[in-house]
Amino acid sequence: MLACHVSAGAATPTTPSAAASNAYSLGVYYFPGWTANAPGLEFKRNPWEPIKKFPEREPLLGWYSDSDDKVVARQIKWMKDYGLRFVVFDSYWKDASPFLDHTLKVFKRVKKVGQIEYALLWANHFRFEGGVDGFDKLIRYWVSEHFKDPDYLKIDGKPVLFVFSLEEFSEMAKQMKVEPAALVRKMDRMAKDSGLPGIYLVGATPGLAHWVRAVAPNAGFSSLSAYNYHIGYRGDPDTATPHASSFNSLRRAYRTNWNWILENSSLDYIVPISSGWDDRPWGGKYPESEQPRADLQTFEEHLMEAKALMDAYPVKTRRMGVICCWNEYGEGSYIEPTKKDGFGQLEKIKRVFGAP
Repeated sequence: MLACHVSAGAATPTTPSAAASNAYSLGVYYFPGWTANAPGLEFKRNPWEPIKKFPEREPLLGWYSDSDDKVVARQIKWMKDYGLRFVVFDSYWKDASPFLDHTLKVFKRVKKVGQIEYALLWANHFRFEGGVDGFDKLIRYWVSEHFKDPDYLKIDGKPVLFVFSLEEFSEMAKQMKVEPAALVRKMDRMAKDSGLPGIYLVGATPGLAHWVRAVAPNAGFSSLSAYNYHIGYRGDPDTATPHASSFNSLRRAYRTNWNWILENSSLDYIVPISSGWDDRPWGGKYPESEQPRADLQTFEEHLMEAKALMDAYPVKTRRMGVICCWNEYGEGSYIEPTKKDGFGQLEKIKRVFGAP
């Protein structure tokens, strides 16, 4: 197997030739947290209130509601125009029903068939209270409401489901007194019973051997990825890089995880990509001099590193990547056009990866 370490030097920007329209498949995570009084939302009255203290983050669309048809339609158009092929919605489940699913409902209503694909990220970092019966209900919801949608993202004909935390998935299995593999088999069986060929299950984890070499493959996951990384690992917890305090140190954490996982995992890897991190609106304590939020130059360098990785491992990565995030304004991770940067991040994506 080809071993190729992506290094900082490999990412020095050049003038890249436009990628073939079908060579790369890039997606983006979407946080549906920008509608006032949405059930389950922490800042119910006005979720934008903490963000307004950071006016440079104001979206080009203003302090919008992500329940607005026109807003979501415009966002879809921008994603498509700048080369994003799919959007992954953060998906929440509590008390036997979904919540914060308002944007997803709007998306399905306003998107044109074939315009852009979508997938779900199961935000499983909340304790699952439903037991085995509740898990069955959750699977039925995924299958009936989403997996059969012609625009749902599929790999090898299987609907793609991202799982936010492989560790929490394992904990949930323990609570139910079963092995993680039993839950994966149940998911696969229920999908097949509905006429689908199974589920392409993507587990999020850093480069830790226990999860990468043992838990994920033994449970039956198809692929690995991540929502974000702050620390890089080379198999063992003792190899941890320092917690990222700048975008360049964040890039090092990503490269460390990328390289170790691709050299040591038997599974596919959908390459996670970051626009940075600065969660001061939501209580983060980064000083002004230490904010791992990308400027346009370093973001382009990070994109070039991700592209080089996909080219080095075209089979294992399927030349697929997913960016965090479209609109995580509270966490400082966003590529959506803003009044400060305009379409800067999207222009960099189009420049590096090309556009359909």
